[in-house]
Amino acid sequence: MKHLTESEFRATFAGPMQKVALDAEPPVPFWDYFDAIPTDQFAGHDSSVGSVNHAWTDATARFQHVLVDTDNKNVFMVIVLDLREPSVFGHRLLNLKHEYGVEVT
Repeated sequence: MKHLTESEFRATFAGPMQKVALDAEPPVPFWDYFDAIPTDQFAGHDSSVGSVNHAWTDATARFQHVLVDTDNKNVFMVIVLDLREPSVFGHRLLNLKHEYGVEVT
């Protein structure tokens, strides 16, 4: 399991990011990986429902970011998929309000 640092996470972005259709099958199975993420890495947020309403692929088609919802509409556990390998590259908790001042509506 790779808990990505901020710089490692940012290195998986290449703009413009392309939204993935919600009904698309994940290119890499990731739920077993997700289930193994230590609880403390969720920083008190609950993702036990296991819903995904956002996924993005970077412009190089190398990485896909799967945003697993939490009990806070501004916080997601992001699973980064390496589409070339294909494998799970790592994960990072993303708080949109804290990191970008953005609130999801």
